[in-house]
Amino acid sequence: MEAQRDQWATKIGLILAMAGNAVGLGNFVRFPTQVAQNGGGAFMVPYFIALFFLGIPVMWVEWVAGRYGGKYGHGTLGPTYYLMARESVKPRTAFWFGVISGMLALSLTVLLNSYYLHLIGWSAAYTYFSATGAYFGQNTGEFFGNYLSNHGQVMVFWGITVILLAITVGQGVSKGIERWVKVMMPLLYIFAILMVAYIFTLGTPVDPNWSTIDGFKFIWSPNWGYLKDHLWQVMLAATGQIFFTLSLGMGIIQNYASYLGPKDDVALSGIATVSLNEFAEVVLGGSIAIPLATAYAPKILPADVLEQGKNEALKWIGKKFGLGFSYTSFPNVFVSMGDIGRFFGPLWFLLLWFAGFTSAIAMYNYIVAMLEEDMNIKRSTGTWIVFLIYLIAGLPVIYIDGYIDQVDAWVSFQLTLLAFFDIVVAVYLFKPDNFWRELHEGAWMKVPEVYKWITLYIAPILLLIPMIGTFNPLVRATLEWPARLAIIILLIIGAIESYYAIKKKYAEELEKNEVIIRV
Repeated sequence: MEAQRDQWATKIGLILAMAGNAVGLGNFVRFPTQVAQNGGGAFMVPYFIALFFLGIPVMWVEWVAGRYGGKYGHGTLGPTYYLMARESVKPRTAFWFGVISGMLALSLTVLLNSYYLHLIGWSAAYTYFSATGAYFGQNTGEFFGNYLSNHGQVMVFWGITVILLAITVGQGVSKGIERWVKVMMPLLYIFAILMVAYIFTLGTPVDPNWSTIDGFKFIWSPNWGYLKDHLWQVMLAATGQIFFTLSLGMGIIQNYASYLGPKDDVALSGIATVSLNEFAEVVLGGSIAIPLATAYAPKILPADVLEQGKNEALKWIGKKFGLGFSYTSFPNVFVSMGDIGRFFGPLWFLLLWFAGFTSAIAMYNYIVAMLEEDMNIKRSTGTWIVFLIYLIAGLPVIYIDGYIDQVDAWVSFQLTLLAFFDIVVAVYLFKPDNFWRELHEGAWMKVPEVYKWITLYIAPILLLIPMIGTFNPLVRATLEWPARLAIIILLIIGAIESYYAIKKKYAEELEKNEVIIRV
């Protein structure tokens, strides 16, 4: 089975694919949103703490787990985590750790893509609207509302996006995914750098009292007073952003890493992809949205807010900044730019489409790999089965108000839960010494010893804190029955699939309750 599995053709292809998995809408929309809504510079301190003490160690855990599962021909979490858990417990006990892990990964991937693919479709639509000037001369808020209410139009741009995803994933890892990301990722960085370069020369395009420098100061001036007063809230936001931006707790990194050879480096490759992601998020994502919105504040803010002064206006931007802001207020910015807005408008939304698309490839491939490896369905057939799954899962996003926000809140919680399982299974049950040895197998760098202890003790604590703090209010108040029903159904499907996948290959082990298959 191992010999038949596809593998990455080149090192750069692997790194760009992993970076593409991480670099998504979260880098250019969610990151500035979290910064703006959590005190600007107050957010950056816990953000970097979460990156070094949580993001990097969990990232290494997932790379190690993925490559280990790949040795046995597995690219999904259920069988992989069964194999790792049996290092400490008997196969029948390890079986349930595998079932739970696979259940969480499948349900999370489908839930996340149920709305994420629609957001990518919105970016595709606005690339077209910006290029044609469709919203120029109109109320951009009403224009966006009219677009969302035109379900046929929404589905057209969603369909274009998902059909291209199916074609990409259907071509395989080396001939499909790798080829696409080698084109899209460099273009994404070029588009972002062009926008940042323009913003640095923009100055005060509307009013001498409003400049891009004000936006940069808002992001990079530590706001210790705000951090002190909102410590819990800001820490939760920073931790959540690290998980979203690095695509942790999804099973996606493990899936991509499973296509590595048994001696391929994971230590340096992991850090390389984190570095590319952080450059895209902190340097590029942090230099576009908020500075641009600040420079054009007189054009996009209500008059009564502007009259209260710059500090209050920046707070207003912070409260209102979000995904909708990109599709309502940002078009006003491009209109205000004049002719050059006809260039930067499509560039911005095409950048968002590329970012979302390269992330969605990884999530799409996870379900296709599950069908291919666990159920013996041909990849070419599996890609279109996944298309139908996402079509059905995405319908509530269009027709049920508030559904997207509720599912997104649950996904944020489940990301943390699955990451906690990463450490429990792939470090503790796999055994810390095994994990550390696997991390350095074929490594091109020596990971500092301190990260072994950070992974064992600090990272689990940082994961438990937000889980404990958010579970009760999430379940009791946030989730309504449509969202609850979708979550329950997908958890059940995920459990059944993982149960079947592990039983299929390891039935003899489970019957005898002893390890038989070793690579």
